[in-house]
Amino acid sequence: MEGKPVLDIHVTFNRGPSVSLKGENAEVLMIPFDGTVKGEIFNGIVEPCGVDTQILNAVKIRHMSARYMLTGTDCEGKEAHIYVENNAWFDESVEKAPGPFHTVPTFYTDSAALAAYLHRNQFVGEGIGEEDGLHIKYYEISHGEE
Repeated sequence: MEGKPVLDIHVTFNRGPSVSLKGENAEVLMIPFDGTVKGEIFNGIVEPCGVDTQILNAVKIRHMSARYMLTGTDCEGKEAHIYVENNAWFDESVEKAPGPFHTVPTFYTDSAALAAYLHRNQFVGEGIGEEDGLHIKYYEISHGEE
């Protein structure tokens, strides 16, 4: 992946059962998770309220939307939170292909040190399935200069 590494998140899916429905127009799967996060700008945990919602629509396009809160310390050593909304879309043939998948994250934070950076820059995520969970790495792809 090209770009500057920003955050490295290890997601674990062992905190509770998934919930699903199979309807006339779509299948919905909600997967709870937690985990840990490390990086130059932030270190901490993924709060145990994270959920990955996957919707497979009638034309077999899967929308993944993971939403979660990070709690830890920012690059200045101050307590901070980062809210993450991470989205991806797959067709069934791409989803089953080997290798990483790519996502589009949005970040919100209460950290004065990180707000200008996370709120104005553009990032991309890369997800890699592992035996003990999922690894999501976020990279900066633009400096947000106008």
